This record gives sequence, structure tokens and C-alpha cells, in this order.
Amino acid sequence: MAKRDLFGICPYVTSQKVLSGKWSIYLLYLLQEGPVRFNELQRKMPEDITHTTLSRQLKTLEEEGLIIRREYSQIPPKVEYSLSEIGKKFESVITALGEWGNDYLEFVKNKNTGKYIDGETT
Repeated sequence: MAKRDLFGICPYVTSQKVLSGKWSIYLLYLLQEGPVRFNELQRKMPEDITHTTLSRQLKTLEEEGLIIRREYSQIPPKVEYSLSEIGKKFESVITALGEWGNDYLEFVKNKNTGKYIDGETT
């Protein structure tokens, strides 16, 4: 029996596929404050990321409808990225992920310092 493609049916599978890029969630986080230019996004990334990789990730997020790319007709060219309306609805998820991430960092810290016993921190 073939497995069903749950994209577009299950909200969790759909969310996972839409946000599957390595940097998609972090880029959405960076765009919460408002429009950001391409080079500024590249500088704010926590790891070196190639122009091509960042461009591809942004294009995917734009195709999914999560961000808007605005190109200004000027010399030198200026392009800004911002959250779309559906992208802005992800802000509460980013906040919750940040809170969970901080809890997890504390869990790992306690686990690595020996303050973790049988699944509980001491």
C-alpha cells in the first residue's frame, strides 16, 4: 500500500514541508523587525552562507508566500525582503520556538554538567 502525501491535508506535514529549508525559520525570525536587504540578511546569518544558497532559500520562501521580495528600480539595484501577511502569522510560532529553544539549551547545559538524572534536572 502506497503512503499518502499529506501535504495540503495535515497541518503538521504541510508546515514541515513549507519550512523545510535549513535557514527558513531563522530567515523568518530575522524578517520580524521589518524589511531587510539581501546583503544585510547575509551578514546576519550565524554561519557563512553563499549568495546562491541564500538566494535559493529566499526564493523558496517567496514561492511559498511567506515573504515578499520588493525590487526598487534604482542604481545600484536595491531589493528588500519582508514578511507577507501569512508570514507575519508565524511570529507567535517563532516566539514559542525561541522559548522552547532556551529551555532546551538549559536542559543540555544541565545534562552536560551532571545536573541531569533519570530524565530530570536536579
